[in-house]
Formats: sequence, structure tokens, C-alpha cells
Amino acid sequence: QVQVVESGGGLVQAGGSLRLSCAASGGAFSTVAMGWFRQGPGKEREFVAAINSSGGTTRYTDSVKGRFTISRDNAKSTVYLQMNSLIPEDTAVYYCAPNARGSATILPFARPAYWGQGTQVTVSS
Repeated sequence: QVQVVESGGGLVQAGGSLRLSCAASGGAFSTVAMGWFRQGPGKEREFVAAINSSGGTTRYTDSVKGRFTISRDNAKSTVYLQMNSLIPEDTAVYYCAPNARGSATILPFARPAYWGQGTQVTVSS
């Protein structure tokens, strides 16, 4: 089973950029779709972006389209989230997760039962 460790969060001013990383281990990373989720203060955890096993197909929630880019390096068992033009509404703990169905494709994307520790992103206005 794929286990993950997220990193790269921090404090940034509005309009700035951050690149999140998610290092995976313990499973067949290159055969499973991966996703990024986030949970803002007082909010439910929401889907942000996903990428299929080969990296050829991606999907984003509407609020981040054109600003965020998900990518993966299967040789390094790592998935990335490049975040540009950040706004205060992007403030959240960001989590990555494999498709709990073990599927190579993005849809349907099943959330895991257990999550990593996440990485905090804070965008100041």
C-alpha cells in the first residue's frame, strides 16, 4: 500500500508561488493515480487535483484551474503540486493520496481511509 509524506508548504504573500512535493513509498506508485486534497480552516477536505499513473491525464477543481499544475516523477515516486498566483482562499493543509481503488485512472477517485500529516500552506493578503 502506498504511503505518502507531504512537504513544501509555508507562508507566502498573495500572488506568490509554492511547490508541494509528495514522496511515496511502500507500494506500486507508478501504477496508481494520485491526487491532492486540501482542508481550510473550518472547512471540509476538498479535492484539488489528480493525475493518472502515467502522468498523461490531469484533472483540477475549478477554483485552481490555470493556477495550479499537478505532475509526477515515477522514477522518484513523487508527485508535485506547483501553485502559482496564490490567493488567501488557498490557505489550507494540503494532503496527497493515492487512488484508494488502486486504479491507474483518475475517475472514480476513492479517498483513502487514512491520510498523511499534510503540509500547511498559508497565503497572506
